[in-house]
Amino acid sequence: MKRGQPISRRTFIKLAATAAAGAALAGCSPKVSTIGSTETATAGIKPTVPPSPTSGITAIATSPAGTIPTQGGSIESPTSSPEPSPTTAPVYMAVIHGPDSATITRAAIDTLGGMASFVHPGNDVIIKPNICTDYLPPEYAATTNPTVVATLVTMCLEAGAKRVRVMDYPFGGTPASAYEISGIKEAVEIAGGEMGYMTYAKYVEVDIPQGKSMTSTSIYRDILETDVLINVPIAKTHSAAVLTLGEKNLMGIVMNRNVMHGDLHQRIADLNSLVRPGLTVVDAVRILTAHGPTGGDLADVKQTNTIIASRDIVAADAYAATLFGMIGSDVGYIQASADMGLGTMDLSSINIQEINLG
Repeated sequence: MKRGQPISRRTFIKLAATAAAGAALAGCSPKVSTIGSTETATAGIKPTVPPSPTSGITAIATSPAGTIPTQGGSIESPTSSPEPSPTTAPVYMAVIHGPDSATITRAAIDTLGGMASFVHPGNDVIIKPNICTDYLPPEYAATTNPTVVATLVTMCLEAGAKRVRVMDYPFGGTPASAYEISGIKEAVEIAGGEMGYMTYAKYVEVDIPQGKSMTSTSIYRDILETDVLINVPIAKTHSAAVLTLGEKNLMGIVMNRNVMHGDLHQRIADLNSLVRPGLTVVDAVRILTAHGPTGGDLADVKQTNTIIASRDIVAADAYAATLFGMIGSDVGYIQASADMGLGTMDLSSINIQEINLG
């Protein structure tokens, strides 16, 4: 992707404002993952379709240090939004680079139109990070960056969410120990959110109407009923799935994950046909380049200082694959999801705003 000349603070603010207006014109709804009651969940679900790709990738080059204020980990908001050009395409994906995790997370969401584009006042929000084990602290890149998660909690509350819960179903250690050692529990609670503990009593069997290999499974009920689901995977390798990204991260909402391994890639796609996050934010601040998903060697960790955000989970995963020298079709579940029409992996067909704040 081509990079242009460095942008100024004023230009960045105008771009962010234009992106917000464009997102509104696109009619993107923040209430993407609502399914309703347990009874309606078992009767079949009509998933939300991601926005149609818009042609052309827009790449924006490095901003000189100090041109964009980062006080409190936030980007200064414009006092007014300019009218968008009729030919301006809404931002489909934001890719933000920079050394401060909170700042680049905020910038990514602001580039998509702000958290108010996803979360309405009074909404119940669930954030689903990857907290797979209690083996290692966050610098080993096996679990989602706690600062990224906490920043999203703060932004949801700023948008008027009545409650923001963060939850996962670890396969190594207890939830309590995994939440603690990952650093996510402390960060979330400081931000004003709460940690949710996924109890067996709340799993419900649901049909997957579009499923090709998996036509039903047990999913955590609160995930099905929440107003807004935000998916926050860490980008890392996986011995069976090639990479763990947004789509793979949703396996953490399934009670019996062993049933998915018989036809792993298609069943990940099947699951994603049912559960559609309103927003996917890929944590690539650090990525795990080998021995995933649990890692254990800092030599396998690469600092990339990147956040990828999109309403389209397939597109977000396809871009994240490039950080590992791959393309979307190299990962079976990305290809399968694209084949099912769940999103696009053709990065040349969408409007990507790439900004360097380093």
